[in-house]
Amino acid sequence: MTNSLRTPSRNDLEAGAPPVTPTIADVDLIRVEGGARLNGEVAVVGAKNSALKLMAAALLAPGRTVITNVPRITDIAIMAEVLRRLGCQVEITPDEVPAGRQGPPPSVVVNIDVPDEPGTEADYDLVRRLRASIAVLGPLLARRGYVRVAHPGGDAIGSRGLDMHVAGLARMGAEISGEHGFVIASAPQGLQGATIWLDFPSVGATENLVMAAVLAKGSTEIDNAAREPEIVDICSMLIAMGAKIEGVGTSTLRVEGVEALSPVRHATVGDRIVAGTWAFGAAMTRGDVLVNGVDPAFLDIALDKLVSAGGVVEPEKTGFRVRMDDRPKAVDVVTLPFPGFATDLLPMAIGLASVSDGASLVTENIFDGRFMFVNEMARLGADIKTDGHHAVVRGRERLSSAPVRATDIRAGAGLVIAALCADGITEISHVHHIDRGYPDFVGDLSALGVEVQRAAAPEDPQFSF
Repeated sequence: MTNSLRTPSRNDLEAGAPPVTPTIADVDLIRVEGGARLNGEVAVVGAKNSALKLMAAALLAPGRTVITNVPRITDIAIMAEVLRRLGCQVEITPDEVPAGRQGPPPSVVVNIDVPDEPGTEADYDLVRRLRASIAVLGPLLARRGYVRVAHPGGDAIGSRGLDMHVAGLARMGAEISGEHGFVIASAPQGLQGATIWLDFPSVGATENLVMAAVLAKGSTEIDNAAREPEIVDICSMLIAMGAKIEGVGTSTLRVEGVEALSPVRHATVGDRIVAGTWAFGAAMTRGDVLVNGVDPAFLDIALDKLVSAGGVVEPEKTGFRVRMDDRPKAVDVVTLPFPGFATDLLPMAIGLASVSDGASLVTENIFDGRFMFVNEMARLGADIKTDGHHAVVRGRERLSSAPVRATDIRAGAGLVIAALCADGITEISHVHHIDRGYPDFVGDLSALGVEVQRAAAPEDPQFSF
């Protein structure tokens, strides 16, 4: 296996796979036959947005940390390589295959052996592909007193600066500078506890600051902290490692620094965004889907919107059930930090509005580039007009099939779900984006009754290498 011109594949998430250096992603496509009604049961595994940060948190304690219920996605392979280059030994083993499921398991177990002195530099070629890798900034600064991390990349959904990360660490005594595309932070005397106010409840900044604070000297208070379930998950793991954190799940986190932490075994919280994708898919296709593996409280507002649209939502023992018998009614949606409507579900909200009875106003308050995929929805016949961070969507009874392109993880999933409401066969290209957030999207669709196929996109002879 070579390390050039490729992104980590699903095979790289099997035990014993060699390290890889992702550069150019394969361009696959998904073919979907419209008119399907999602029906059946789907299991949701651990949240990508939590698992990646849990892997970074492992750097805080020398020894072996084991993280279970990790989604089998390409981003996990990239983060594993980030940790390997920091001197960690990372082994990824398949989880058990759920009863009745065909193909590879949707989740894996990540075993991370952290050395006494991990490395201090995260390479550009990996960090540029995975924004979550900036999460190594806080733990490495706390452990080593110095870190050099490339500016992160990730999905093209708008500006996501590091100002709050940097300002918070500076209040804790870090000296921070930038050069040649890298953030360089040092704290030779160690980090000191401080009071930090976040201008916005940023998930990434909250994670980095709490990971830095657990080993800082004295007390740290983070006000206007993010409250997402993924924040609760990482705090729960840190507490199990020996950290002292109060206010978990509220907007004020109080952290009392400790001398050292110990490695643990921790299960990743279920992925509310994947669960929300299936919930909206059931509503859009007038289907009936039981979603297992996620606490419905994580999706209170999103599920309430589906009820307002005419759906039936029932909590279950290990998840929830969504059923829509008639054409959905139009509802307005405004994205906000948790516990508000999640920005990652905006493509699904646009999809629902596109086939609803009436006009919907969808407002995006988090990322300025979330509406980039609207042009692709228009190719499917959706009637959408955008103005700044607002979109007015007039629903249609049916959409029409067309070739479309996934522009990011959630937009890709949203386009596939929207294609189920179109006549004919729709091809969605650049679906490697979807692989970064959904362990076996095609397999789950097939199990829910969709005629779906994944294939390699044909090469254009004019532009082949």
